[in-house]
Amino acid sequence: MIWLGIETSNSPLSIAIVKDGQVLTEVVQNIKLTHSVTVMPTIEELFSKVNLKPNEIDAIAVSEGPGSYTGLRIGVTIAKTLAWTLQKPLVGVSSLSVLASNANLFNGLICAMFDARRKNVYAGVYKGQELNAVIDDHHTHIDYLLERLKELNMPILFIGSDIVYFKDQIAEQLGELASFASSSINLPRASKLIELAAKKTLPSQDEIHTFVPKYHRLAQAEAEWIKEQKREQQS
Repeated sequence: MIWLGIETSNSPLSIAIVKDGQVLTEVVQNIKLTHSVTVMPTIEELFSKVNLKPNEIDAIAVSEGPGSYTGLRIGVTIAKTLAWTLQKPLVGVSSLSVLASNANLFNGLICAMFDARRKNVYAGVYKGQELNAVIDDHHTHIDYLLERLKELNMPILFIGSDIVYFKDQIAEQLGELASFASSSINLPRASKLIELAAKKTLPSQDEIHTFVPKYHRLAQAEAEWIKEQKREQQS
């Protein structure tokens, strides 16, 4: 089975083609070029490298969120267009689980995280090689997330290139419970996206039309309510 994987959930870009579980070719870059002008040329280049035509693939995997609104919209739109044009199944996978899968051999919890600005984050917490969700993907304030993680009282590996913005605070709050992934595994890989997608049941072609990104962003009213609750607890 031949898969095309498209990962554009944030500024890094990763595209891969995988055949029968073997990576034929993969691009992973973090040079902050606009996805709208880089994704299709990269896909075309990879097909050319492995001497395949787009209609020879069997399925398409795409990171469905959370992450950058623009990045997700571009990746999902391209994936849906290709899937419908080629009449191939489209499988969405959590972008946080794709990142966490880089460290699924860690003996403890894995917290994948993206910066959501204003001290907010997108985060998901997983455990084990099967990446069982301990805390589902969500949008939250970093303070609230660290409080929840501290209550779990387990070793936690933080992964993602945005961790650098919160590293000091994480270390201060969690101490020896916290460790940090090396830079070599802090970027999402489309080959890992495909690996996770391949474990899912292939959806029907009709589901392509209804496929949408999962932004997981808090409504403003909910965000303000959480802030108010924190203020009351501290007063």
